Amino acid sequence: MHTEFLMGNAAIAMGAIAAGLNVVSGYPGTPSTEVLETTAKHNDGSIYVEWSTNEKAAMELAAGAAYCGARTMVTMKQVGLNVASDPLMSLAYIGVKGGMVILVADDPGPISSQTEQDTRRFAAFSKLPCFDPSGVQEAYDMIQEAFAYSERYHTPVLFRPTTRVCHGYASITVKDAAEYQFNSPEGFVKDSSKWVIFPKLSYQNHIRMEKRNTELQSVFSDYPRNRIYPETDTVCKKGIATHGISFSYTMEALHGKAAPRLLKVATPFPFPEQLAVEFLQGLDEVLCLEELDPVIEQELVYLCGKYHLPTRIRGKLTEDVALAGENSCDSVAADLAAFLGWQPPEQNTADQPPELPVRPPVLCAGCPHRASFFAVKEAMKGKKSVFCGDIGCYTLGNAMPLDMVDTCLCMGAGVNMTQGIGKIEPDTTCFAFVGDSTFFASAITGMVNAVYNQANMTLVVLDNSTTAMTGHQPHPGTGKTMMGQVVDKVSIEDTLHGIGVKTVETVNPLHLQEAIDCVKRVAVQDGVKAIIFKSPCAVLIKSGKPARIEESKCIQCKKCIRTLGCPAIMLQDGKVQIEQALCTGCGLCAQVCPTAAIGGACHA
Repeated sequence: MHTEFLMGNAAIAMGAIAAGLNVVSGYPGTPSTEVLETTAKHNDGSIYVEWSTNEKAAMELAAGAAYCGARTMVTMKQVGLNVASDPLMSLAYIGVKGGMVILVADDPGPISSQTEQDTRRFAAFSKLPCFDPSGVQEAYDMIQEAFAYSERYHTPVLFRPTTRVCHGYASITVKDAAEYQFNSPEGFVKDSSKWVIFPKLSYQNHIRMEKRNTELQSVFSDYPRNRIYPETDTVCKKGIATHGISFSYTMEALHGKAAPRLLKVATPFPFPEQLAVEFLQGLDEVLCLEELDPVIEQELVYLCGKYHLPTRIRGKLTEDVALAGENSCDSVAADLAAFLGWQPPEQNTADQPPELPVRPPVLCAGCPHRASFFAVKEAMKGKKSVFCGDIGCYTLGNAMPLDMVDTCLCMGAGVNMTQGIGKIEPDTTCFAFVGDSTFFASAITGMVNAVYNQANMTLVVLDNSTTAMTGHQPHPGTGKTMMGQVVDKVSIEDTLHGIGVKTVETVNPLHLQEAIDCVKRVAVQDGVKAIIFKSPCAVLIKSGKPARIEESKCIQCKKCIRTLGCPAIMLQDGKVQIEQALCTGCGLCAQVCPTAAIGGACHA
């Protein structure tokens, strides 16, 4: 054993490797991404690592390997579980042979997600065991235990870290390489009575699942990470029930104080019933501190009714704590103070730094998506149009002054929503914007639907040759895999032609007039057509010579600022200036300037 300073996601990856991981697959999404990337970084060649086209593909690949006896892990964020829910629900009935851990990183806040959904609810819905780590060390240890439980009970298990666990750092104790487990998969053994899902088998397995989960309620009551803290003041008639990172916040707030009895729930499903009943005995009130849903609170209310206990359970349902958003050290301390009648924690403002200025998210300087949106906007000026967006960097096209994202629901939805709008408003020119990674992940089926059902729409693929929003992961169009293989790129153009899209044009959006002309030419055609705006992500290329403003030509019309919103262009002392450290030399602003006042090299 030795000590390492690790991010939570890195600790989870290292724990999985120590548990004898054979296969890891996933789809990138904050806050989960670094788990798979750390696994790839520390792969000695014995682990198969894959960024899959989407979460459903990742789930099914890992399931197939687990059928062979391999220890597998799937990584995703909470909204990714929606995509993978179909195989998840069936897997819960079928089960696995090798240990299979489904890591779903929840994002309370939300900080970088469409929803604030709680994966603990998905655990109860799918009837799968769920592990909920409270910190970096526990995440490292618990992921190894999760594999053991999965194998022992022949079931996939959910592992649910939240953002502050995923992205927190700590010095933790980890195993030396010599201590790692080794797992040699037996291979797939044919047995259609086990691996082929039929209604009768599902019925029988449903009964088994319920019996297993009843057993796990008892087993988890003895699981050391589910714990009552008896060293606290047992005379106090008030108790605290908590979990995950909120447990760490609670312990920090209680440090040095005579605290009430505390229940830590590490396995929210199946709920450790016997341990919870023991905790409730003799208590008048319990405050539940949790993210996001009142899962523990509702379980305790149920147990009070089942066992006729007089304890009053308080939390989100009683509005004693916030109904939404992530917890923090300060919010937990304030909730505890109100519940326990303590003096509210004092806010020491003497040495506090000033508040940071508000910086809304914005497309990077030199981002080709800015040029793509601007080209479509110019081409459609004066025409009735609708622009359906998608999930990725290009969601930021909704910000002023571009204002080019009218809808954004979930990955791939824009393609189908465009079709729905077009059916109701046939006089509207409908566009669906999607990134290259998202095209492969979830837009292809929508385009098949458009061709089959004779839609009238224009697909705009913003192809920057990477998965930029989550950290530049490869995808089928990049020609690289996480195993380091160089493979044939999957062509977006060929894919579109193959499903029946007749008109597919590719243009560099940084060649602005060409891009505008292309949009005008394609958009007026009937049926389904596509434009691929192809230009690499500005973060991945070597910047060109920054643009400069020739003051003798500049008339201070500020069109470059008013129309583009590039963070490298700013006002300084009332005059337009270009920040040389930010400018990539893309040349878009020079093409917009009406007086040719912007010069400098253009690498477009």
